[in-house]
Amino acid sequence: MADGRSGVIITYFSTASAVGKTILSINMASELARIGYDVCLLDADIQFGDAEDYLALNPTYDLADAHQALKDDPEANIEQYLTIYNYRSINFHILPSPKDLTLAYNIEPEMVGKIVEKLQRRFDFVIIDTTSMFSSLNMILLDMSTIVTFLGIVDFIPTIKNMKIGLETLRSLNSDENKLRLVLNRSDSKTKIGRRDVENLLGESFYHILPNDYKAASQSIKTAVPLVLSGAKSDLATSLRELVALYTNRSYDDSGNVNDSDDEYYEDMYRNRQQSHNDRSSGGGGWFSKLFG
Repeated sequence: MADGRSGVIITYFSTASAVGKTILSINMASELARIGYDVCLLDADIQFGDAEDYLALNPTYDLADAHQALKDDPEANIEQYLTIYNYRSINFHILPSPKDLTLAYNIEPEMVGKIVEKLQRRFDFVIIDTTSMFSSLNMILLDMSTIVTFLGIVDFIPTIKNMKIGLETLRSLNSDENKLRLVLNRSDSKTKIGRRDVENLLGESFYHILPNDYKAASQSIKTAVPLVLSGAKSDLATSLRELVALYTNRSYDDSGNVNDSDDEYYEDMYRNRQQSHNDRSSGGGGWFSKLFG
């Protein structure tokens, strides 16, 4: 965002593991970069994050380095700790999770929040991949987010139960439900559980539904090329672009070119984010303070 405005923070969160948060985060960052935005992906799964592996990167620095730099100097330039992913002149930045697992235990959630604030002032979009738990770090990140993509799959009853508990927890902790987006991944995977039954149980329809495309996803991981950049025909890639279009209020023509955006959409999104920030600052509380305060 220009003129001193803060960038949009989109966080991927789930109460179940192996639901596709990382591959979706990577593809959202890639597609936003493809259509012209300045994007940074933060891998906030501080113990087992693997976004750099998905992209076949060998970063020099990671979140632990940026964290230490900011502790030593509050005015530290975080950008020098980022790694650039580039594919056919399309690029975005990434701040990987700590390479050394032992360093994850020294990560202070509030310090990561300050890193995100710096990234937010630099980039149009900050995409955050999280781990599947209501940790203090995740609650701070969710609290800061403009949009929270709550990702689920319909496979087993325990997974759906956790999805329901997680969604109810997020609703109870947050006064602004408008930033929650319930997204279903791998929708047509073989299961006897009906999507409509799940929606009735959750009390909410899915905001967007992504198809199951194991072959395309596996090929993307194997080649370290995000689906939306590969050029391969894939229903999943198309659906991922549709999700980005929903989040940016843009549309695509038949060739995949993006149409102009509605500036008022961004202004409203920015004002809402600013109001949420002001409410937290004035003691209105947020997800973190309500759960851990």
